[in-house]
Amino acid sequence: MEEDERARLAEFVADRAPALMRVAYLLTGDRSSAEDLFQSALANTIPKWRSIRHSDPEGYLRAVMYREQVSWWRRLRRRRSAPTWLTESAVVDPRAGTDLRLALRAALWQLPPAQRAVVVLRYYEDLPEAKVAELLGCSIGTVRSRTHRSVTRLRQLLPSMDLLEL
Repeated sequence: MEEDERARLAEFVADRAPALMRVAYLLTGDRSSAEDLFQSALANTIPKWRSIRHSDPEGYLRAVMYREQVSWWRRLRRRRSAPTWLTESAVVDPRAGTDLRLALRAALWQLPPAQRAVVVLRYYEDLPEAKVAELLGCSIGTVRSRTHRSVTRLRQLLPSMDLLEL
């Protein structure tokens, strides 16, 4: 890779890393796993940097992260155990909204991985159904049905939370 290519890559990573790390955290639920996912996706993207830098490098990197995480979920499908932080009692944080965020995070972890990915892409990333379908490699109808099932399940898990916006 040439020096100017490296400089553009470094600038891109410096500018977009915080947003990409937030997405990785939402997909993994763990900071160190999010860092691993981001670094792995970046390592897979660097050899192709020359060809993708003019189109949409952030979109490409996000797609790599989503696909790697879905592959990881598939490998672990047989070992369905809840993360230990879900079973431990949470310390009450005096900041407003903390209980709500913890409850939502715990509810998200109770969704199947494919439904969780759709929720993150549709409502956190605010992506249209067509883009979500493209990133996950499925049809728009599948995205719609997974979204419907996800929201229905979240409403069951969190009956006191107002999920009308979803």
